[in-house]
Amino acid sequence: MLHDRDRIFTNLYGLQPPSLRAAERRGAWNDTGRIIQRGADWIRNEINKSGLRGRGGAGFPTGLKWSFMPKEFDGRPRYLVVNADEGEPGTCKDRDILRHEPHLLIEGSLLASFAIGANVCYVYIRGEFAQESRILQRAIDEAYETRLVGPNNLHDWPLDVYIHRGAGAYVAGDETALLESLEGKKALPRVKPPFPTECGLYGCPTVVNNVESIAVLGTILRRGGAWFAGLGRPNNSGTKIFCVSGHVNAPCCVEETLGVTFRELIERHCGGVRGGWDNLLAVIPGGATAPLVPAREIMDAPLDFDSMLSLKSVLGTGGVIVFDKSTDLLRALARISRFYMHESCGQCTPCREGSGWVWRVLSRMAEGPAERRDIDMLLDIISRIEGHTICAMGDSVAWPVQGLFRHFGDEIACRIMQPRSSTS
Repeated sequence: MLHDRDRIFTNLYGLQPPSLRAAERRGAWNDTGRIIQRGADWIRNEINKSGLRGRGGAGFPTGLKWSFMPKEFDGRPRYLVVNADEGEPGTCKDRDILRHEPHLLIEGSLLASFAIGANVCYVYIRGEFAQESRILQRAIDEAYETRLVGPNNLHDWPLDVYIHRGAGAYVAGDETALLESLEGKKALPRVKPPFPTECGLYGCPTVVNNVESIAVLGTILRRGGAWFAGLGRPNNSGTKIFCVSGHVNAPCCVEETLGVTFRELIERHCGGVRGGWDNLLAVIPGGATAPLVPAREIMDAPLDFDSMLSLKSVLGTGGVIVFDKSTDLLRALARISRFYMHESCGQCTPCREGSGWVWRVLSRMAEGPAERRDIDMLLDIISRIEGHTICAMGDSVAWPVQGLFRHFGDEIACRIMQPRSSTS
């Protein structure tokens, strides 16, 4: 359980204004200049010490990603890009940070930019986030007016911050597709290597970090990496914003300790499962991309990166979707697969063609008529998608289906065969 004294996002619910003065009263921009005076090496070491892992889905260590930037400056500019293209179904954390805690993001952008040697930061924000974009722009304007950022700011590290609004493509959440879009091109993922830290925006060294990953930096550096590392579990340290939706009594978005158990999260913050714990069927723990986990396995499991991997799922963005026993899982997964079919950029044949097949076969299973051989065909299709695409979009198509048949395959097979047996 996270104590109030350890909360980073103290205005997550917007009970106070997002203005600069209100943010300063909550602790933002406190001793930022002193932190920068300690040097880029000190900042990088503290972030490594904190154990911060990326909060955008992959869980990659933030400090390690920064270390991939070239050690020597070769005359090319460096860029920080903040990924605010939050499009994962079941995920709604970054938009709350943009709405209510924009100055934590701007301060974190300054600190991260200093740590990697960048003088320009782009916030790539989802086009539908019109209100969030306006709030963030007002906060950036406040920071410029008070010389917290800008070419001649009070912190002696020049930084220009720009907002770039995307067109709402889910695939732009991939960091290389985002960079393509930022350059004015279609959001098509790039083949890697080279990686963005070597050849990113405009061919220059670039770090792409999630909104939450950047917004926590100021608090971590003020309180120390050891403080953040002391929260949560080994290799899964700190706090995390969880977005809980589905069949709970009080859906919410809440900051908790990484590694809080599913039961504690739901009981403490969501009023329990609708109909009681005996009515719990399954959970998607990390946004719609993540394979679902049956109730018996996740009920008392810690919600962190490593624990979810041990359950053959992923924590992802922390978008927890709860299903009770009234759920038709086939119809739910068919709906999810339709989203991925619609959002496929079409660059890779396995994803472009396979996502459509996955949706059609799942829909046939859900609505009928379907045959037992459809299961084998579907599993064969996803085996040809997973790991065979440029970005992780193909995995997003395959993983939910894998989770469904891993845990509920027998029930689905019986359901498909039931109409035939009843007419015989």
